[in-house]
Amino acid sequence: MVSAFAASGPVMAPRGAVDYVPGVCNIGSAEIARRRRAGHVGLAVGLVVLVGLVATGAPPWARLILVLPIAAAASGYIQARLRFCAGFGSRGIFNFGELGHTQDVVDPVAQAADRARARAIILASLAIGVVVAVAAFLLPV
Repeated sequence: MVSAFAASGPVMAPRGAVDYVPGVCNIGSAEIARRRRAGHVGLAVGLVVLVGLVATGAPPWARLILVLPIAAAASGYIQARLRFCAGFGSRGIFNFGELGHTQDVVDPVAQAADRARARAIILASLAIGVVVAVAAFLLPV
């Protein structure tokens, strides 16, 4: 699965963006911490929802709602680990400074690499959410 996240070839980073690598890295430490926190929140929400559904005796199919918070958690953790924001990649921006201060990616080849990485992150997050939701559905409790 890691190879699905590899960059598709060399592209030039925008001037002044020494940390930006198209399709590989588009966020710095502040943004990474924000993504990690989002992962923690998504995981906590997923656990609370699962416990609440089991405790109230909700039908097993109701556990499929876990796809949403678990996919959000997976997205946050994957983005933090890869140092790449899927939303930024989709929008053609990056940030290695303070939160909220983004720069544009102007090279179309770099934008394409970023969009491909963003799609891979989104699909992986959804796949994790689906697998966990189905596993919760199949729990014999």
